[in-house]
Amino acid sequence: MQRIMLAIAMWLLLTVGAVASESSMPFLDNRFRVDETVDRITFLVYRQERSKPVTLVRPDGKKYYAWRHPSHVRWIEEPTVDVITIERPMPGPWQAIGKVSPKNNIQIISQLSLKAETLPQRIYQGEKLKFTAWLMSDDEPLIVENILDRVNLRVVMTRYLEEQTQKNSQQSEKIAPVPIVIGEFFDNGEGLDERSGDGVFTVELPISVEPGKYNVRITTGNGVFLRALEQEVFIYPTPFVTRFVQGEGDTPHQVVVRGEPATLETGSLAASIELLQPDDSQSVAQDQADKGENDMVVSFHDSDQIGTYSWSGTVYANESATGRPLVFELPNRTFSVVGTIDLAKAEQMQKAAREARKKAEQEAQILAHRQQVRQNAIIAIAVGNVVLIVVGGLIWWFIRRRRAIKASLPEMQLKMPG
Repeated sequence: MQRIMLAIAMWLLLTVGAVASESSMPFLDNRFRVDETVDRITFLVYRQERSKPVTLVRPDGKKYYAWRHPSHVRWIEEPTVDVITIERPMPGPWQAIGKVSPKNNIQIISQLSLKAETLPQRIYQGEKLKFTAWLMSDDEPLIVENILDRVNLRVVMTRYLEEQTQKNSQQSEKIAPVPIVIGEFFDNGEGLDERSGDGVFTVELPISVEPGKYNVRITTGNGVFLRALEQEVFIYPTPFVTRFVQGEGDTPHQVVVRGEPATLETGSLAASIELLQPDDSQSVAQDQADKGENDMVVSFHDSDQIGTYSWSGTVYANESATGRPLVFELPNRTFSVVGTIDLAKAEQMQKAAREARKKAEQEAQILAHRQQVRQNAIIAIAVGNVVLIVVGGLIWWFIRRRRAIKASLPEMQLKMPG
């Protein structure tokens, strides 16, 4: 009996030791084997702090370095870990040479996949859509400390070619649809993301594209964890209209929301409006539709400050066909508030302005007349001077001529016969 109990105890000890060895992966001399069935594999080699990147040695002895490796190898160098992904790795024993941390050693990730929620078939323009995606390894969420918080989730929407062709049917050449990035997010615990580095991306997608049929491509990666999914969706016009009515005096301002009965559940409309005052203070007004109604009004007062106000808000509703909750962001809009106008004072000010304008016109006319008189005087003086010069010249010439004639007369008299 004691021998049987001893044998069971030894078996349990060996089993527990084997399981612990497999989970922590303490490879002998930092060696690990890659199976021939593996098409893609990622190594996480944890190093001691302030150590150089490791050197990866293939089964045939060829070495890969962080700064020199072939194109099918992707290498990310972090302060305490090297993340290395290899496409079609060589089967056999591999080795990592360097100051590998004895606590963490090496982690191997295979069967990496991306899982995501299926987007609704009907999505509405202006909607804010909550969306979750998971980075998986062997059908379990991938959890890698200090790495996944830098892995990004990118959502790109591309309009289908037939939609783009119809839109540009009048043009001679077909224009390829342009991908539109509607969001790029990180597993960093910010926003709707609950935990950092847990392999779960929970994001809020702003649907700002035009209505139509789209292909949605969801990719994740940081140069190493590269995966992609694609889905087809239809973007429909916003299922409600809003109208702002500015109040006067004691009458409140109003935001009127009118939903489409065929799209939204009756009585499901609700709205929250945020008002920003000229002094940067804020106030919030909220309301919801009555039972059986598809219209609602949110009323709010300003703070009696003169200036420019801005408001934005969020509209909530449920889709009538599916009951799916919908959230829409209202864009920022502005309106101005001016002071009460005193008609008598305004008329007096207008009269004073007219008199001032008339006086200014008279002064301008007087000034112009004076300038004209001065200009005419200058012209007259200039013309008179010219005339005097010409007359003086003629007189001088005439006198000189007479003197010349008189000087020649005695000689002419001596030559005449007696």
